Amino acid sequence: MTRFRLLFPVSVVLCFFLASPVAATLVLSDVSFTPTAPLVPGGQQHVVATYSVIPSGSTTFSKGHSLQMQTDLARAQWTIQVTLDGRDAARQTASGSAAFVNGAILSYSTDHDVGMVVTLDGMVPADAIGSLMVLQVEELDNSGTLVPGSILSVTQPVAGPASPDATPVIPTLTPPLVTTTLPKAAPGLALPVVVSALIVAVLLVRGTSRKR
Repeated sequence: MTRFRLLFPVSVVLCFFLASPVAATLVLSDVSFTPTAPLVPGGQQHVVATYSVIPSGSTTFSKGHSLQMQTDLARAQWTIQVTLDGRDAARQTASGSAAFVNGAILSYSTDHDVGMVVTLDGMVPADAIGSLMVLQVEELDNSGTLVPGSILSVTQPVAGPASPDATPVIPTLTPPLVTTTLPKAAPGLALPVVVSALIVAVLLVRGTSRKR
């Protein structure tokens, strides 16, 4: 009787762990950005991220769990493609800053290879500075609570604000004012008056000489 009492709690604990869903491990195997980093504020951004689902229990992913995806890109458009043994399986789309994936479309027996390709298109916020969280994936349990250690976040640096083109300043050169000082006329009769008087005198002398 005592032995049964000791074994009963142990059996209950073992059954609890065996029955509890085990979180799968999501691995980011590849990610690409178009255009490449740094992100340009106000510019369009295209992201393709590939994930592998590594099972930790009897299935590749717990049917009762889900994935929540988030982005800080504006006007985000999502395409989520599940792959099974290298071939396309379930596919879903979403829009907005968040998207959710039901665990049922990721749950297969462990003899299968399950992956996921997330394609995200959005706009880099015009006021973005420093770095931007482009894509974050986290696993939620049956109650919607975050599974510890399941967050996978992808961030990218943001380019600084574009500096305006420098406009060369060409100085306006003002030529110096040149003043010319005219020589002052000598005191006495002006030169034209003297010349005219001499001409008149010569004419008078000639006229007198002819009369004689």
